[in-house]
Amino acid sequence: MGDNLKFTVVITTAPYGKERAYSALRFALTSLIEGIDINIFLIEDGVYVAKKNQKPAEVPNYMEYLQNCIESGATVKVCGPCCIARGLSEDDLIDDVKLATMHDLVNFVKESDKVITF
Repeated sequence: MGDNLKFTVVITTAPYGKERAYSALRFALTSLIEGIDINIFLIEDGVYVAKKNQKPAEVPNYMEYLQNCIESGATVKVCGPCCIARGLSEDDLIDDVKLATMHDLVNFVKESDKVITF
């Protein structure tokens, strides 16, 4: 198991345009299965991963993957200024995702054993 390891996964890219966010979510879920604690920070266009009511024509549904991460114990925070710049409010985001600041990302990094950015 993970021996209390903690990883922070930073997602910077929007869902569906490229596969980076999908790879990040798969990495996070696999880490959770391995017993590693996970923080996820959505920044820049990555904030769209947490937008609720997504109904993509293709699969996978990134929002559902993010919800699976949360249900498996991940802590998820979203860059508030990035959301504001994109016209998103906390009401536009799935449950259990909180608006945050760069201070929150710094704290995630400080408490993590490893940080990976997608």
